[in-house]
Amino acid sequence: MTIFSRKPIMGLLAFSILLLAATCREPKQAVPLNLFDLQTRQSIAGVQAMDALKSARLVLVGEHHTDPGHHEAQLQVIQTLTAQSVPLSIGLEMFRKDSQAALDRWVAGELDEAAFEKIYLDNWNFPWPLYRNIFVYAREMKIPMVGLNVSRDITRQVAQHGFASLSDQQRGELEGVTCTVTREYRDFIRSAFGAHGHGNMDFVRFCEAQLVWDTAMAINSLNYLDQYPDRAMVLLAGSGHARKMGIPYQIKSRLPIPTTVLLPHTPDIFEPATLTSNDADFIIMP
Repeated sequence: MTIFSRKPIMGLLAFSILLLAATCREPKQAVPLNLFDLQTRQSIAGVQAMDALKSARLVLVGEHHTDPGHHEAQLQVIQTLTAQSVPLSIGLEMFRKDSQAALDRWVAGELDEAAFEKIYLDNWNFPWPLYRNIFVYAREMKIPMVGLNVSRDITRQVAQHGFASLSDQQRGELEGVTCTVTREYRDFIRSAFGAHGHGNMDFVRFCEAQLVWDTAMAINSLNYLDQYPDRAMVLLAGSGHARKMGIPYQIKSRLPIPTTVLLPHTPDIFEPATLTSNDADFIIMP
């Protein structure tokens, strides 16, 4: 995920995304999950796949933000768990914590789509149709949606000037967040993001910004799950945050709750030959 202001995608790519997303204006019924287990190196489907998810309190499903197929896979996971009567919430990288009231009003049916889309675009700069079916399904099924992210100004400042540059007031927004970038984390960020996102930025500061993001989303997720102990959470985030060294590592270091990580199949990127159980637990296969 990039740190600087993310301008709306332009040109042919944006048009193609919007056109594809518009062809499915209403959420489809869930189709059976087909997963590749990165621990056993075997495929599982149907009941086995559902059972693999039901035991987790936190299910992270990664994405490339502009890939409609990834959002369809995320919705498939949500629908599968809902069909099994698992009390769910949906955690969102795409929304800041301070926008929680708007998310609550959306799920409650108190905001129409046009009004909510403006709030969505204030939080996230990728086209609404990419995520629309997930939000509509949550509204229809009354599944709580939880904003997990922090202010863009904070992550931008950390990326440009480092964590130490934050004021006391800014640090007050980061409940429990510290920022010690280990060599292991630097190696993970270099592997997961490569040159993506940081451009000419100082690489350590880019790592600090990613770590602040991972840590804040982990803490906000745990706070919600502590407040609602009967609910599980499906957490939607970019693949770099969803992978095990991202948010899951920060979760585990604070409270080792049952956690499952899934990445949607992407040729040459997320597939059995390129991932191990150090990255995720399952690949969602087409």
